[in-house]
Amino acid sequence: MERFDQDLAWHRDDQWFFAAGACHILAYAFLEQHSGRFAAFGLWPQTAADPSHVFACDGLWAFDHCGWTPAIELLEVSQAVEPHAGYHSRPIAMGLDEFCARHWHRSRAEFIHDPWQRARAYIARFDHTNTR
Repeated sequence: MERFDQDLAWHRDDQWFFAAGACHILAYAFLEQHSGRFAAFGLWPQTAADPSHVFACDGLWAFDHCGWTPAIELLEVSQAVEPHAGYHSRPIAMGLDEFCARHWHRSRAEFIHDPWQRARAYIARFDHTNTR
């Protein structure tokens, strides 16, 4: 229901808002603040043309709605939750607008309110010095 009700989705807790429907917004907002070291990555189910989850990663650390997670753990947990999906991660080599158009994700303009500032505020809650 929340997928179709933008107002209901918008009023979810931040973690759940970014977990279900706005992970790509969070990842690209993170990249804006941490350019160079990190890149956008997606988790693709084995037979899917589009990723089911987007996160920022430097090869060792991933940042998504859960905050900081070792990248290998993010993949392992995803595999454990949905073992039939056969997830694999790979970099996303395009900007947010192109990503949204190619992979059927909502653009910033398609949310009831612009989620960019919300993403930036969520990112600010985490201590970025914990990654090495």
